Amino acid sequence: MKPEPINHFALRSSRVVAGNEMIAACVEVKNGKIKTVHAHDVQLDCPIEELGNQVLMPGLVDSHVHINEPGRTEWEGFNTATQAAAAGGITALVDMPLNCIPVTINKAALEEKLEAVHDKLWVDCGFWGGVVPDSVDDLDELLGAGVLGVKSFLIDSGIEEFPNVAAADIRRALPILAKHDVPYLIHAELDTECKPPPVIGDNYQSFLASRPKHWENEAVSLMVELSAEAQANGHDCKVHIVHLSSAEALDSIAKAKAQGLEFTAETCPHYLTLFSEAIPNGKTLFKCCPPIREDANREILWQAVQDGRISFIVSDHSPCTPQLKHIDSGDVEKAWGGISALQFGLPLIWTEAKNRGFSLVDISRLMSFETAKFAGLSSIKGQISPGFDADFAVFDDSVEYQITNDMIKHRHKITPYEGRTVCGQINRTYLRGQLVYADDAFQNSPVGRPLLKNQL
Repeated sequence: MKPEPINHFALRSSRVVAGNEMIAACVEVKNGKIKTVHAHDVQLDCPIEELGNQVLMPGLVDSHVHINEPGRTEWEGFNTATQAAAAGGITALVDMPLNCIPVTINKAALEEKLEAVHDKLWVDCGFWGGVVPDSVDDLDELLGAGVLGVKSFLIDSGIEEFPNVAAADIRRALPILAKHDVPYLIHAELDTECKPPPVIGDNYQSFLASRPKHWENEAVSLMVELSAEAQANGHDCKVHIVHLSSAEALDSIAKAKAQGLEFTAETCPHYLTLFSEAIPNGKTLFKCCPPIREDANREILWQAVQDGRISFIVSDHSPCTPQLKHIDSGDVEKAWGGISALQFGLPLIWTEAKNRGFSLVDISRLMSFETAKFAGLSSIKGQISPGFDADFAVFDDSVEYQITNDMIKHRHKITPYEGRTVCGQINRTYLRGQLVYADDAFQNSPVGRPLLKNQL
């Protein structure tokens, strides 16, 4: 690993997100780390960048990103995904174990992925492993190799090499995960009816009906039951529900927390900013699993973000080729499910949140501090404090603009947010004290690093 370049400078702003408050401060950086958070008017023996009234925030940490390399780089790749992250103020992300070839279910597959990232990372990148029925015996070695945790599906993932697990597989995996003290991420949909798939065609409401809320509700209930069972057997497990869509599952999550289980959930910008009543038929860019639900459901998700039943917000950036999205035909049934919007998460959320009583301190907690803590990165990422990595997003929270496809930095210039007006723009991103993105241009060369649990 290359040593950090020697750098010594400071950033001064009248609005710095430091801890649980917004303060006027001058943040001193030395050799890639935050040295000191000074009073605003301090004089220092190093260059000081004046940011005026722009907000200096901790770099975002996005713990749910599908990058698809190696093997499906025509969908995305580490270079373009991490550029999009940098453009969105994200300084650390965690890559998902499926959609790549091979899927990251054993140590050899992780090593192949680590080879693929060489000289392509514009931000730091950790990795989730995966658990499928035939890989539970490989789990201990995979965790020892440095993944930050693992993910499973309770339903068909859409990827043949990544089949779903059953309760018996989960029971075997949980004690191993408890031993390593890492989270178990669950795609929580459970098809207990096993009916023949319905005909959907280009109809979004038919697609929505094909993946009902009770699939999520029952999957979450199953995970609460299995988590409680593991705890009763002496295994304290961190169980986490990814991309929660159904607000009806929130009661189960709240009860799990009340029982003393380490049970958490996330949601995503698309579930907080979009709603099914406004999605026209044939618009395949809006298809994702679980689906975007009704506006009333969305409002309850916002309440859960506010009261802590939902712990944080992540992108679930899940891109594919335009051909797989069936954009021209509008065939929702055949289209790959996934939302592409990696770089727009902060402005999308801020646009909605600022009218709901949230502050930028709240948003930083939900998109930096809590995500870093969840991924096991809380000693180096997610806050502006002495000793932490000098990862910053410089954010103008007042500018309004319309998202256009030519702004997009991820590989395929498509997103369901084209034409949407948002508030807030990332003007600069710093990674460990090095400027990686400024004024819509990438700076220098990729300086991101792999984040492995056994090396943190």
